Amino acid sequence: MKIAIVYNRESQAVINLFGTPNREKYGLETIKKIKDGLQSLGHQVKTFEGDKNIIAKLEEFMPSVISGERPGLVFNLSYGIQGKGRYMHVPGILEMIGVPYVGSGPETHALALDKVVTKMILLQKGLPTPRFAELEKPDSPITAELTYPLIVKPKNEAVSFGLKIVHNEEELRDGVKTIYDTFQSPTLVEEYIEGREVNVGLLGNNPVEALPPVELVFGDGPQIFTYEDKTSGQGSRVQKVCPAPLDDELMEKVKQLAIDTFHALNCFDTARVDFRIDKNGNPYILEVNSMASLGADGSFVYAAQTLGMSYAEIMNRIVEVTSERYFGPQFVITADESGEKKGMDLFETITKNRSRLEKDLKMWTNMSSRTEDAVGLSAVRKKVTERCTKLGLQLNNDFTNGRSAWTWETRKGFEGGTLLVVPIDVPGNRTGYPVPYRTEQEWVYGEGVASSRGGLTTLMHALAALKETKKLQSKKIGVFFYADEGRGMRYSTPMFEKAAEKAGEVIVLQPGFTDGKIVDQRRGFKQFNVIVEGDPVRMGKSTKEQDVLSYFVKQADDLQSLSNRRKKLAVAVQDVKSERYSVLMPHRVNATFSITYLDQDLAKDAEKKLREAFKNNGSSIRTYVEEIVDRKPMTKKKQHPLRDRLEALSEAWNIPFGTESSLLPSAAGAVPAKIPAVCGFAPASKDLFTPNEALHRRELAQRTLLLALYLEGE
Repeated sequence: MKIAIVYNRESQAVINLFGTPNREKYGLETIKKIKDGLQSLGHQVKTFEGDKNIIAKLEEFMPSVISGERPGLVFNLSYGIQGKGRYMHVPGILEMIGVPYVGSGPETHALALDKVVTKMILLQKGLPTPRFAELEKPDSPITAELTYPLIVKPKNEAVSFGLKIVHNEEELRDGVKTIYDTFQSPTLVEEYIEGREVNVGLLGNNPVEALPPVELVFGDGPQIFTYEDKTSGQGSRVQKVCPAPLDDELMEKVKQLAIDTFHALNCFDTARVDFRIDKNGNPYILEVNSMASLGADGSFVYAAQTLGMSYAEIMNRIVEVTSERYFGPQFVITADESGEKKGMDLFETITKNRSRLEKDLKMWTNMSSRTEDAVGLSAVRKKVTERCTKLGLQLNNDFTNGRSAWTWETRKGFEGGTLLVVPIDVPGNRTGYPVPYRTEQEWVYGEGVASSRGGLTTLMHALAALKETKKLQSKKIGVFFYADEGRGMRYSTPMFEKAAEKAGEVIVLQPGFTDGKIVDQRRGFKQFNVIVEGDPVRMGKSTKEQDVLSYFVKQADDLQSLSNRRKKLAVAVQDVKSERYSVLMPHRVNATFSITYLDQDLAKDAEKKLREAFKNNGSSIRTYVEEIVDRKPMTKKKQHPLRDRLEALSEAWNIPFGTESSLLPSAAGAVPAKIPAVCGFAPASKDLFTPNEALHRRELAQRTLLLALYLEGE
């Protein structure tokens, strides 16, 4: 599970600083101890300051989960940055953006932080608490009948800030004035209960468990635990005893009162209730700490440790009770009748490594390797070689040309098995600097992130999961990497066709469509370079011969009229460049014509008409036509065992799945008709081949899991 520890310590990243500043802070040692404890049981943990940037940081760290994966949550240690309602700030933000978190909600923190409101609720519920009054200012009258000595403390502070015993009117007014000047807060004045002080930690929800009570035994000095005791090194005068030496009846009474208080304020997960017990054995509730300290020397941790729990176990138990509250006790995929669902080890391996998955995607995306960039392609190829070698794959030289195509395989080879296909070049006529990698909650952006890097990352991590679970080398798997997608596989196609012929099935990791849709049909693609030349002609000159540009426009317009949407045929001019001298008319036109199709006969007819349109006819205009790309279509098959197995596997694991047709060609068109093949197996994309190209973030994990599960059963 991904766990974000959110705290407030150093950051003051707010729009303005004003109001009551936060004086409560967790120490770095405690934060690290909590992080280490959570990581020790396999959680992915990262720490964040709870400031105005927290939403963007959590969006990056916690993408939407895949079905069956434990959702991420926030381990909230945030006391806020400023303001009287600072305990509520981070929980309120988390509720707004839909992120589960450890601890009580903002409404509970508001009640618990206001000690006067807390005491009023306790009285309404019939729960015992010392008599009290609220003084707005130092000279405010006391309306309640209170008996000295009294306790004074700020109405809206915690950690014993401003806590003091007063014995007469003069000390009372002085204490209230100090609180008013220091905290700009009303003062809670309550009767001092002489006797024993006991803290009860609470853990859980339904039911909530009261931990063994902890008694605070005071040495010399005031019989209260002040802020100075906690922070000035004098804490040694206060000793903790757990379980508190109470008789059985009083022990159960105190624990039940703590539980009743927990429910009265609608607390969640953890809390601590502080008591004073008078000389007659009557317990009085002093206050509720809705964010009980998790410091190693705090009462909550001390009590839990007496039950035999280590610090790491305490932290993980808190995560468990929070997860149960949000998602129920069974929030992982349920095992089948055999007690273990096949593939669970792969599932856990992939979801456990989601951070590494996205880190790898970023690494590949930031390695620029445009089709024309020989240096960049060499760097990516070396990294691919390093990864394949680490996976234990072997290079198959029979299907490798060393320039545009490389085939790796497991020890069992891939003959009759699964051939995975992925480009390592970033196609498209791209100029300028590469678009840098960046993430949003749903989409990941970057140059080639979908057209190349999504498939590459999916493939590598699916194979890595199989290796980690010791299943890779027993499978017949091959991987065909090619580096000329931007040239229509002009040079790698012969080698790919040979490899595909040997395989039992082919999965092409080009981007798919949202909602888990793969591609089972793609149009073919033909591309031609056309050059039209003629003699330079002055503007306005009277001549029987047509000028080059007018001739080209007329022929191009006639050819584009061949497009037929119903027949899934498109003829288009994609590039046009003209050359001319000064004010003369163009004497040369260089253009690119493209044909997309499903029906081979229609494509041949369109090509024939294109060549006829630009056929030299003895006039002063000369033409040249050259085919530069020829990619066959991938046609839909009624009987498709590969697709059917993927669909059944997706349904069993509740992974979105479907099929779609695509206008764009891919390597799948070069797969022999007798070999089952699917395409679009990489994560879904949007704005493909543009500067805004993006990959669907959730599908990165979904596709990786589905591929690993499928290969496991290969």
